[in-house]
Formats: sequence, C-alpha cells, structure tokens
Amino acid sequence: MQRVRLSSQQALVHRLGDSQITLSPKFRVAAFQSSLLNPSPEFELSLQYEPLIPGLPDDIALSCLLRVPVQSHAACKAVCKRWHLLLGNKERFFTRRKELGFKDPWLFVFAFHKFTGKIQWHVLDLIHLSWHVIPAMPCKDKVCPHGLRCVSVANDGTLFVCGSMVSDVDSPLDLVLKYEMQRNRWTVINRMITARSFFASGVIEGMIYVAGGNSADLFELDSAEVLDPVKGNWRRIANMGTNMASYDAAVLDGKLLVTEGWLWPFFFAPRGQIYDPRTDKWENMAFGLREGWTGSSVVVYGRLFVVSDLERMKLKVYDAEIDSWETIEGPPLPEQISKPFAVSACDCKIYVVGRNLHVVVGHISRLQPEGICEKKWSFSVRWHVVDPPDSFCDLTPSSSQSMSSRWCEDGILVPDSNVDENDILKTELEHLVMGNEILQRENET
Repeated sequence: MQRVRLSSQQALVHRLGDSQITLSPKFRVAAFQSSLLNPSPEFELSLQYEPLIPGLPDDIALSCLLRVPVQSHAACKAVCKRWHLLLGNKERFFTRRKELGFKDPWLFVFAFHKFTGKIQWHVLDLIHLSWHVIPAMPCKDKVCPHGLRCVSVANDGTLFVCGSMVSDVDSPLDLVLKYEMQRNRWTVINRMITARSFFASGVIEGMIYVAGGNSADLFELDSAEVLDPVKGNWRRIANMGTNMASYDAAVLDGKLLVTEGWLWPFFFAPRGQIYDPRTDKWENMAFGLREGWTGSSVVVYGRLFVVSDLERMKLKVYDAEIDSWETIEGPPLPEQISKPFAVSACDCKIYVVGRNLHVVVGHISRLQPEGICEKKWSFSVRWHVVDPPDSFCDLTPSSSQSMSSRWCEDGILVPDSNVDENDILKTELEHLVMGNEILQRENET
C-alpha cells in the first residue's frame, strides 16, 4: 500500500466530469493496463480484427504464442494489445493452454551440494531446456539425500517424498511430503506407519507403495504399506517374507519389482521380490531378472530397461520370456555423465542425470522384426546431451522424476538466475518467424 501525503492547505475540489479534470500520463497508462487485465466484451470485440501475428491465421498464431515461456511474457506483451491481453493475464493464458490440450514435460531433480550437503530440487523444462527452482522442502531435520524415496503421480501433477534418515544419526524418518505443481507448494501429509530409509517405492494405479528398508536399529525390514493419495491414509499390506533394503525398484505389468542390487564386494547374490496388489502377495524374483539388474531402471514400451553401473554404462532391456537381459543397439552413456546418476522416463524417452546435473536424453526406438515369423521386438537408443549452468558444478543428483502435465502453470516456477531471458525470447521469436515462412511457402504452392 502506498502512502498519500495530504497538503495542509485547502484546494479546490472538482466533481467527476468537470472540464477542469485531466488525467496525467501516469494515470492514462494505468487506466489502459486496467482495461487489458479486466477486458470488457466490447473491448475484446474491438480487437477482433487485429491479427495476432500478421500473415498467420489466428489459430496458428495462438498455438505459437501459447508456447512462449512465462519468463518472456513481460517483453512479449508489449508487442500489441492482443498480445498484452493474452500474455498479461496468467489465468487466461493457462486456461487457453488447457483448452488446446498442451502437454508440458518437466524433469524434477533432487540434488545436494557435495560439500555443504544442502539439498534442493531443480526443475528442467524439457521443451525450452531452461532450469527452474521450486520451494525448499519443509524438513526440520538434516536428511540423508540417498535415504529418501521420491515418486510422482503424473496425472495429478503431484510429487511425493517419503522417509529418509537424519544425517549423522542413522535414525529413519516416517515423514511424507507432497508437492503440487499447480500450486507450487509443499505440504506435510499423514506419516508412514513405519519409519524407514533405503526402501522400495512405486505407484500402481494411483496408489503409492513402499516396502522394506532400514529400521531405527539399522536392521532390515520386511514390512510394506500403501498410501491412498486422495484419502491421505496409509494401510499395511502383506509382508515381503524376507528382510531387505532396496537398491532399486520398478513397476511393471501392475506389479512392484524390488531388487537388493549388487554390492561390492560380491560376497552374496542379490535378492529380489515381486508384489502383486491384486492378490496382496509377494513372490521371489526370477533368477535372470535379479542377477542382471545391475543399475537404475525405467519402464518404456512396457519393458524394463536398466542403465547399467557396469558394462561401460550401456543400456539393456529384460526379456521375460527367456529370463535374460540384452544390450540394446546404440552407444553407451555420453562421457559427460558420471556416477552417481539418477534415471527416469517419460513418453518413451529416458532421462539420465549425472554429477553437476548433466542431463542426457535417450530416444528409444522400437525396431520392427525383420522376419515374418520373428515376433521379437528389438530396440535402439540415441543420446542427446543437455549441458547444465556453471553454477551446478558442485551438485550431485540423488533422485529424479519426470512428469508431464496438461495443466501445469510453468509460470509459478522460479527461473534460475543464470538463464538468459533474451536468449529464450530470441529463440521463441525465431520459431514464430519460421512458422510464418512455412505457411507462406505453402500458400505459394
């Protein structure tokens, strides 16, 4: 609220409508902006015949403008009245995006500073390749980044962080945090029944499952439980039948796969369990599946892929029919990716985040069987590197989650200070010009 200084001397007061009253330039601008932010039907009708982009039909121009990143809106809305009307009101902008079914993929990376141990979520916009930050998690204790588990419910645009342990104390936590993309905020929800760290987690039909892990006395657990995100309630499910901490987990064919993983030195073969929520029962993992699970997993095309910690960090896929792993065609991970790394997938693409938050995108292609009698599909991969800002040089990833939401308001995310807004705006305008040129060539032909 601005303070108004009143003069001690009396002045002539004019009624509204008096001819002596004139608006200063400052108030004229304010009145113009007010009409754009709260447009009347008559005002919108007066702009109907003003094109959004000269030379382009409005539907194509609108599709282009709705792709402009929010950090560029301040500059773009100064182009004309219609751009100001569209980009000056965030609710109107995202309502139009939702109506046209826009889908925004985001990569959420949970990272920590290797010297201070400070934790922070960094978010990569996979369309414009710009980094953002979200509010810090409401954790009272200094948590061990590797002990917690993160899962996402993409349809709801929500991220859940469960468990972990207090650093330097080895005391597991039952804390559960929920992040909502639409509101850009964290909330503390009902705690897990059992405090645990280094456990398995996964989402099956919107329900969040956790299993195993380390207990308060550092003994391994065999208990498991499930969270209904809508009701916010946890309930116990069948015990695993064996006490184990989790190295990695995946959801495949509606089942939760949990592996203990290979640990150096290789004194013992890893154990593995599979949970079926339809029967509420656990069973032992197949021998080939658990023996070859030597890295971080994702599910693409309904198949289990692993980015191997061994084997020159190649990508391999599991064949359930012969209980065996096969290395797929393509190069290993680019040299920019160094361990430890985090892996996630979205829309048939694999995202691998390494130290310093280097990101590589793996484009998975499914190859057609060559022979008529050959029913087995094969796969290939090609990698694309996304270099991080220099300010990320001391960050190490602990987990990553990729989400794609049709209604996510990317404007609520705070851009990192090292992102050059002018570069983003230049790229978007180049795309608009390119679209215009393509349309003109089509009209000429």
